[in-house]
Amino acid sequence: MIIGGALLSPLMLIIKFPGDWIYGKYFLYSALLTFLLGYLFYFKLGYEEKDITLTLKEGGIIVVLSWIIAIFLSTLPFIWGLDMSWTQAIFEVVSGWTTTGLSVMDVSQTPTIYLFWRSIMQFLGGAGLAVIALSSILPMQGLGLYQAEGRTDQLLPHIRRSTKMIIQIYIGYTIAGIILYYVSGMSLFNAVNHSFAALSTGGFSTVTESIAHWNNIKIELVTIILMFLGTINFATHYTLLQGKFKKFFRNGEIKLMGLLLALFLPFVIFASLLGLYGSFNESLRTGSFQLISALSTTGYSTIDFNTWPVFANLIIILFMLIGGGTGSTAGGIKQYRIYIILKSIYWEIRRQFLPRNQVEENYVWRGEDKWYVKSKHIRDVANYIFLYLLTYFTGVCIFLINGYSLKNSLFEFASALGTVGLSTGITGSGTPGVILWTEIVGMLLGRLEIFIIIFSIVKLIKDFKYIIKKV
Repeated sequence: MIIGGALLSPLMLIIKFPGDWIYGKYFLYSALLTFLLGYLFYFKLGYEEKDITLTLKEGGIIVVLSWIIAIFLSTLPFIWGLDMSWTQAIFEVVSGWTTTGLSVMDVSQTPTIYLFWRSIMQFLGGAGLAVIALSSILPMQGLGLYQAEGRTDQLLPHIRRSTKMIIQIYIGYTIAGIILYYVSGMSLFNAVNHSFAALSTGGFSTVTESIAHWNNIKIELVTIILMFLGTINFATHYTLLQGKFKKFFRNGEIKLMGLLLALFLPFVIFASLLGLYGSFNESLRTGSFQLISALSTTGYSTIDFNTWPVFANLIIILFMLIGGGTGSTAGGIKQYRIYIILKSIYWEIRRQFLPRNQVEENYVWRGEDKWYVKSKHIRDVANYIFLYLLTYFTGVCIFLINGYSLKNSLFEFASALGTVGLSTGITGSGTPGVILWTEIVGMLLGRLEIFIIIFSIVKLIKDFKYIIKKV
């Protein structure tokens, strides 16, 4: 029913763009169908007047199935109104809900109502269906549903209060972004769309040239701020908003983000961009924007990556693989996992020089608290990184088999799996279906996280077998 309400929201634009009513009816039909399904699921099939505690696997099943249903229903306006193929419509919708930003549409020819719907999908996808539902209506407790959508930190002791706080922070930043974009020179329509997409680290734009269309340093600075906010863990946001600045800067992800930019930005500028742009100021402006866009997995661009030297593109690929903060709107492996691996290497080296019987308690800062890291945590992180990279190279191989160059294959699938949205031009209206489906799977795995999907599939199979035996 929440998705049904979201499908109705683009109809507001008909007041300003009355010509879009010919497309608005398809959103109305889709919304009515969605409301009907929601009513049946909620009140007739599964609603109970009691709290329900979910495990991670049970929460994973609900999240995965909810996303699949949301994706299917969200494609209907594209199918009915624009006569898009199912593959292209599903690709566009998955790119929206997963906050990726890759597109097969020509935005210069796309009706306004569809541009707004794409931005709404990214805005809601950034918050997460589970977070929206838990903050509003669902009578469910426990961390199962919350963690199943990639949320690991509680802002407050109670899950419902935590999810409400996330929504409040998210909406507050979005409104601030709209105001800043508007006073910086964007129209109100563009300001709303780009604030939705930048904070959700989505990257959809209403113009073909993306942020480069305005060539406005104020707009680029606003975008950088929103991308930076979008890639920070919400628990870390809560620490910042409480004024606990020391604890904010102690957070491992904040330290790693600063280290990565401080280390690689000068390399990119002096090794690649100065020769391309000839000016340090222009190299700094362009390099900073693109590296932050890649690391935050937003996908806004001000340049054509085919014109960039190989080394600069390699750093962009590395940043897209690393991604943003755990529990944020960003994708990728996540900075927290990279930070844990780097710290574990440091701890292991340090351990070799400590007295044999000395006991060490290793910890990192998350939000406003210390989090003690055990061997199991390091093992889980290492397993995830291995599985992520295995998935990445599998996708790259599919690109190579279909005739794309190694550089472009590495770039494009890193963008899809990391839910980034930057492109070298592979993804478009003429892209083969096998490549689009490879990217669709990559975007879903990157947004919902690989283990959650595996856990959900395995539990569904086991439950199905159990039901068959009972029958």
